[in-house]
Amino acid sequence: MSNEPNRILDELAKMIMDAAGVAKGMRQEVETILRFQLEHALNKLDLVKRDEFEMVREMAVKTRAESEILKRRIEVLEMQLKKSAEIL
Repeated sequence: MSNEPNRILDELAKMIMDAAGVAKGMRQEVETILRFQLEHALNKLDLVKRDEFEMVREMAVKTRAESEILKRRIEVLEMQLKKSAEIL
């Protein structure tokens, strides 16, 4: 009879371990489903990818710099034209 409590405890431990394994499997399944649903929802939003955003941002920075250079060149040319007109 002294073996019976040990056997019951062993069976109980086995049931707990089995339940933990099932819970882990369920957790992984839920995570997979949620990840799929989230990716599906984000794809519907038509969001811009990070690398595309960075590429357009770099183009804007370059264009702004070129615009500033052209602006200064126009100012210099206008001053030269003004000085030429004053000489005449």
